[in-house]
Amino acid sequence: MKKSFRYIVMSLVLLLGVSAPQAFAGNEDRSGQAGAPELLINPWAASSGWGNAGMSFVKGVEAMYGNVAGISAIRGLDINFTHTDWLKGTGVKISSFGLCARVGESSVLGLSFMSFNIGEIMETTTTSPDGGIGTFKPNLMNINVAFAKTFSNSISGGFNLKIISESIANMSCTGVALDAGIQYVTGPFDNIHFGITLKNIGPTMTFSGDGLSIKAFLLPNSSLQHTVIQRADQFELPTQLSIAAAYDWHFAEEMRMTFAANFISNSFTKDQYVGGLEFSWREMFLLRAGYTYESGLFSGILDENCLNLNRGLNAGCSVQVPIAKREDAPVFAVDYSFRQTYSYGGTHSFGARLIF
Repeated sequence: MKKSFRYIVMSLVLLLGVSAPQAFAGNEDRSGQAGAPELLINPWAASSGWGNAGMSFVKGVEAMYGNVAGISAIRGLDINFTHTDWLKGTGVKISSFGLCARVGESSVLGLSFMSFNIGEIMETTTTSPDGGIGTFKPNLMNINVAFAKTFSNSISGGFNLKIISESIANMSCTGVALDAGIQYVTGPFDNIHFGITLKNIGPTMTFSGDGLSIKAFLLPNSSLQHTVIQRADQFELPTQLSIAAAYDWHFAEEMRMTFAANFISNSFTKDQYVGGLEFSWREMFLLRAGYTYESGLFSGILDENCLNLNRGLNAGCSVQVPIAKREDAPVFAVDYSFRQTYSYGGTHSFGARLIF
């Protein structure tokens, strides 16, 4: 067990060491300079209901965003679909689908998709600044391929390969990134949880396509047009390091209260501190609440010190019901989460899970 644990820790340290010069050299002054910000959006309803506090505790498909080591906790098959109304009133929708399957006594494979529907945007040009010449539709999609393994009753670890795709009608960009995570459970009733995850490690990305070219007259008084191709600057990925812990307090009969905390170090914006609570009755009815704090959050959205549209408050609930009366029966679950924002109507997520 100790030998396996050392291997996982060494892998994470190696990833951190290789990426540290470019990934963690940033600070809040670099906010907005990273690309692919959708990598920092949690698309799942259950784990977002307490503000990503449960990174040491997350299990199943949702662990592919939170801490990939958690997918190793499934029994056989976990299927999850979530629809998110992002910043209600903007018309932005997020659809996510994922599944995890056990492929060995201690190994699990996972696959998930996250797609944005931003809607149609009016096309404008220098000669038609008011539009009227058509619309275009941006496309954002992330594909995750994950593997996790249970090394002992206490330790699990995993890796997640992300494929990032962004495009409009005449430009596109594709990139890859890697997540790595560890979960450790201890205590007399396996009620103490620790987790560490390093996310979005990958090479820089850049856009290419006909959208970077324009036709221009390069010579005065010339009737010949030339196609000029502009260079697109490269951008880095929003690397993130999370260190989390949780404690399960079992009281009364079949009741649980979990206290969770998570420290998030962001390479291109401010560090965040997350705390959350989850109450469970018989693991059938669950209530969650969490708060995410960062420096300047209370300054107000118009203050230059506030760099986040989210106000920090998160809440959610789940109902999990077995679909048969045997102990190993599949479980059907419905999840909901709300994320408070300064503007618009907040972010609402609705999810459904089937656990075999």
